[in-house]
Amino acid sequence: MTRTPMTRENLLPLLAAYVLEHGLARLSLRPLAAAAGTSDRMLLYHFGNKQQLVAQLLEHIAARYTLALNEVMPSGRLESRAACLETVVAATRGAGFRPYLVLWWQIVAGAAQGESPYAAAAGAIMDRLLAWLEELLPLDDPAPGLAARHILTLIEGAQMLDAIGRPQIADVALAAVPPAS
Repeated sequence: MTRTPMTRENLLPLLAAYVLEHGLARLSLRPLAAAAGTSDRMLLYHFGNKQQLVAQLLEHIAARYTLALNEVMPSGRLESRAACLETVVAATRGAGFRPYLVLWWQIVAGAAQGESPYAAAAGAIMDRLLAWLEELLPLDDPAPGLAARHILTLIEGAQMLDAIGRPQIADVALAAVPPAS
């Protein structure tokens, strides 16, 4: 039986699965290594140090999140800003996105505390989502960059309210967005 060589590319999906299930709180190399079927020394060999491992792991998870979003979104551009907002909020409220959103709020908390891998990851994730939203907007949108920022702010607010058990507050605000916007 041939054993798959341990590479960063092979390790990242295994590590991501562990983090999506267990979160970032008290993240330690030994449990991560055990989840990947390797040792903490091998993780350091492949990633250099824990901070680099976390940075690459969060980048990998962000890419998976984007792919998951693409899978549930209709193909092509949406007909309006309001349709973009409504479609993305509905998609991210699905059960399949819960682990990503739980992890997202842990990243946000780490960034708010000034922890560099989390701050860098949060910024990169926001940049990726802004670009992704711009690609969903109609081609004739007069200000896609501004629209993407507005939509992202509303999405983040709705997700935060969902996370604390107050989706009805978000629902009222989202319903107030004009359909033609």
